[in-house]
Amino acid sequence: MERERLKSRLGFILLSAGCAIGLGNVYRFPMKVGQLGGGAFVLVYVACLILLGLPVMVMEFSMGRAAQTSPLYIYHTLTPTKKAFRFHGYISPFANVLLMMFYTTIAGWIFRYFIKALRGDFVSKTTEEVTGEFMNMLSDPWMMLVFTAIIAIAACTVCSFSLQKGLERITKYMMIALLILMVALAIYGLTLPGAKEGVNFYLKPDFSKINASVISEAMNQSFFTLSLGIGSMAIFGSYLGKERSLTGESINIIILDTFVAITAGLIIFPACFAYGVEPTEGAGLLFLTLPNVFMGIPGGRIWCALFFLFMSFAAFSTVLAVYENIIACSHEAFKLSRKKTAFIVCIVMIVLNIPFILGNNVWSGFKAFGIEGKDVSDLEDFFVSTIMLPLGSLIYVIYCTTRYGWGFKNFISEANLGKGVKFPKWIKPYVTFVLPLIIIVIFVMGIISYFGL
Repeated sequence: MERERLKSRLGFILLSAGCAIGLGNVYRFPMKVGQLGGGAFVLVYVACLILLGLPVMVMEFSMGRAAQTSPLYIYHTLTPTKKAFRFHGYISPFANVLLMMFYTTIAGWIFRYFIKALRGDFVSKTTEEVTGEFMNMLSDPWMMLVFTAIIAIAACTVCSFSLQKGLERITKYMMIALLILMVALAIYGLTLPGAKEGVNFYLKPDFSKINASVISEAMNQSFFTLSLGIGSMAIFGSYLGKERSLTGESINIIILDTFVAITAGLIIFPACFAYGVEPTEGAGLLFLTLPNVFMGIPGGRIWCALFFLFMSFAAFSTVLAVYENIIACSHEAFKLSRKKTAFIVCIVMIVLNIPFILGNNVWSGFKAFGIEGKDVSDLEDFFVSTIMLPLGSLIYVIYCTTRYGWGFKNFISEANLGKGVKFPKWIKPYVTFVLPLIIIVIFVMGIISYFGL
């Protein structure tokens, strides 16, 4: 059966960027910036995107385009006589499933907050009452399940159509709307009184704040935001033609991804400083603090609704991209039609989100590995962010640079096919020896941080 193709280069860039752009940019990134030194973290993060994220992304795209198959069978196709790496192909779909076992529900939270803001549920509410809204949402597993189902059904419906008529078309419109909406909100944020202080905190680095913790978190964030190591990019590489070199396309995607992250900060931090909100609020910055901020400004109801609308777009773009990966792998494995596969994936994913939903209420006493304060969400995020993303990226790097896998010659040949920026051959020592060591350090430090060793 002929491999489906994306209709345009713009569709590929927006679709791949849509996979990268999500809660990592508009929720996790501002949270880390606020907690880890503002501009110092931003500077280290951007450096990590270039030094770590870019080469791994090019490798993942190259493997997908060369194999012309889903991550499940990439290793079978590229090196049929070398079976050692195949286990990663089998694990990749499960890593995507695990990511969506909590991501889908959080996307449902954000969509529900958009509806709440649109209805004016936060108008005239005190800080305690806004906090109560969030706690009430977490305590209602049935309503959380309903909104999780809405996101899952919408994503699987889009993915059930052909690639061009479903995923590519919807993502194009959604990403363009997202970018316009974010720029408008950022411009407004920069006009607030006290915005200058917020921008200085956010973009003016204090080099004294750069330490091991900042560097480790920035490296981890660079992998998380680009969804590297679990085949999310490889699947879109498999839908791409040979007209453009993959380094240039990867640079475009990273620029777009970084633009969204930086713009999200320009929305959040000027507002924090304008209304006396601590930027170190963490997770509460989004659901507990920002509704209060927006309600304190003229037209706050509309601005709050627009903010959570763009958050919904960002989260849903990632859900669409990762569901496409899950559906593509299942479609190839079980030989069912795209529509039947999408229906089955939809049902399975709704059911698999139940542990995360219950972890916020009925199972709130659960302690991951017996550690106080580590709940179901921490456990699921641990396996994805701390284990699967760095180890998956490490496997891709080893596979693309050594004779035990595909090899650097085959990788560079595929990556540099077509017009555009080429992957430099002189970088081979770095990606072969230095990059794997850096990823191992990220992995070890993540383990140490999680268990508090």
